[in-house]
Formats: sequence, C-alpha cells, structure tokens
Amino acid sequence: MSTAEHWQGVCSVDDVPLRGARVLARPAGGDIAIFRTAAGGVFALLDRCPHKGGPLSQGIVHGETVACPLHNWQIGLGDGRAQAPDTGCAARFAVRVVDGQVCLRAADLGGDGAAAA
Repeated sequence: MSTAEHWQGVCSVDDVPLRGARVLARPAGGDIAIFRTAAGGVFALLDRCPHKGGPLSQGIVHGETVACPLHNWQIGLGDGRAQAPDTGCAARFAVRVVDGQVCLRAADLGGDGAAAA
C-alpha cells in the first residue's frame, strides 16, 4: 500500500476570480470554497463560517482574509481562524497549483467536512 498522497485537479486558477471564490461541491456535502487573493494566492476553506454557518464563498476577500457575508467576521485564508475579537475556525484544505490547475488532495474531496492541515 502506498503512502503517497494523490492530488486531483479541480479547476483552472483562472476559474477562481481575483479577490473572490469558486465553490467546489462535494457529494456528501460540506462544500469547499476556493479563494484567490489579489496577489494570486490560492486557498481553500470549508464554505461555512464558524460563527453562524454563513457561506464564506460569498464574502469579500481583503488581503489574505475573507469577510463572512452574514456578520462580517474576518476569517484568515491561510489558517481558517476568525480574527480577534471573534473566535472559531473554518476547516482548511491543502492546495497546490500545478501548471495552472488548482489541485486538492483526493482524500479531501469525499465531503465529510474533515479538514486537512
């Protein structure tokens, strides 16, 4: 049995708007929001704010945070953590960009809501 991780291309980097997001639906739910910053960084979080479950993909990206559209909580794209004074964490997923394709670990695409650090 191999211990190598399998990465799967899910979309083109160009499919993710600058300072915006694209939603990747998973069969069992727990959709993933893929974000792209103005500087071109690509991040992935569970599309659910830790506060009231708002869709982070509909928020506005500022630097390396996204503002939840429900109550303006600022969530760090790199670590999923709510910025003080708020507390909580959105699950995050490892991302690779290979030849212009956004890739996630195949194990993360099952939809159980578990995050990969």
